[in-house]
Amino acid sequence: MANIPTELRYTKSHEWLKTEGGLSVIGLTQFAVDALGDIVFIGLPEVGDEVKAGASFADVESVKAVSDVFSPVSGKVVEVNEELPDSPEKLNEDPYGAWLIKVEAAGESEELLDAAAYEKVCAEEEA
Repeated sequence: MANIPTELRYTKSHEWLKTEGGLSVIGLTQFAVDALGDIVFIGLPEVGDEVKAGASFADVESVKAVSDVFSPVSGKVVEVNEELPDSPEKLNEDPYGAWLIKVEAAGESEELLDAAAYEKVCAEEEA
C-alpha cells in the first residue's frame, strides 16, 4: 500500500492537504504519482489566481498520460512551488515534500478524508 501520512487530509481524486500557518498546502499523493509514472511536466497556476474546491488548478504530464489536479479548497494562490516546472521529477521522488501550491483558503472545501478513509479509496481503486 502507498505511503499515506496520517497528519494530512486527502481527496478522492488523490490530492493531499496540510494546514500550515493559516495556509492550505496542496500536493499530489504517492498513489497518484505511482499511477502516473515518470512525471515530465507540470503546469501550475500563478500567485494571485483563485482556485475553487473540486475544480482543476494544474495539469501534470507523465510518460503515460496528462492529468488534471483538483483543488481541495477554494481560495487565493499565495505561493507556487517554483522548483517543479524545471524539476517535475521531484514529485516522483517525494510526493509529500514536493507541494504544488499554498492557498489562502476561503473556508469552502471538498469532502476531505483522513488517512484511514483515503487508504480505503486507494484499496478500492487497486481492486
